[in-house]
Amino acid sequence: MSDTTIRTGAEEQTSERLREETEESASEREQECPECGGRLDADTEHGETVCAECGLVVEEDEIDRGPEWRAFNPSEKDEKSRVGAPTTNMMHDKGLSTNIGWQNKDAYGNSLSSNQRQKMQRLRTWNERFRTRDSKERNLKQALGEIDRMASALGLPKTVRETASVIYRRALEENLLPGRSIEGVATASLYAAARQANTPRSLDEMTAVSRVEKMELTRTYRYVVRELNLEIKPADPESYLPRFVSDLELSDDTERRARELIVSARDQGILSGKSPVGLAAAAVYAAALLTNEKVTQSEVSDVANISEVTIRNRYKELLESVDAPA
Repeated sequence: MSDTTIRTGAEEQTSERLREETEESASEREQECPECGGRLDADTEHGETVCAECGLVVEEDEIDRGPEWRAFNPSEKDEKSRVGAPTTNMMHDKGLSTNIGWQNKDAYGNSLSSNQRQKMQRLRTWNERFRTRDSKERNLKQALGEIDRMASALGLPKTVRETASVIYRRALEENLLPGRSIEGVATASLYAAARQANTPRSLDEMTAVSRVEKMELTRTYRYVVRELNLEIKPADPESYLPRFVSDLELSDDTERRARELIVSARDQGILSGKSPVGLAAAAVYAAALLTNEKVTQSEVSDVANISEVTIRNRYKELLESVDAPA
């Protein structure tokens, strides 16, 4: 290596060190009083930067980015937090727009006059019009309303509604709606989301709360799953047991016995080709008989929304699978 190369590298290191020292000295000067060189302190109460030695006010009217309240424990901090609601896929605008309440009262709780009520009604009308800018958003608003209505009727949790909203948004973006009804795609999205979350509902239950026929629901569901490549496992009869047992007010022993019957039937290969809802209802009825709990086939049929004939046929098969040799 030549002397020129060595000298050049040493010069670069020296210049880099000088630059760093210059920046450090500049930052130190920023923390010093320009008059006496004293230490600067930030007075957050008055929004000022003051010299601790001579009292010179270096900066004033600073923006206080902290809260205007004090909290002495985590619970008070959470209660006094003034952030808005989190964004959600359950609303067409993800909850970011303004919503005018339906109460005809002012900020003090006093009722509005008739003229003020008319003005507020006009504001609500125009606010609803402005929230949906085009046909796509109107479509999404109607569909998400349908999903929320059906999920409430079926007792599905919020996570299922969120998932169903995401599935419908994907279907809308993939242009899968032409030729199909909004209610049909919304019901299919909710049915798929419930199965993905292991809280399935039967097709009959979905049809009871939906505005579409069962045939349209099954056809639309298969189309949406195929086009969006949704990974949905076959419905497991065990996933229906907790709901049936709870609706029938049976004991935990009955639920545990019903699970044992389904596991035994699965080992014997009886579950293949059978309706999971019928198997779950039959397992609950058979388990209730084995644990000496009083429940009729009619009661189980009403809860599971299947015929009594199906229960009789399936529960006999389940009992035979238990008696069958391993």
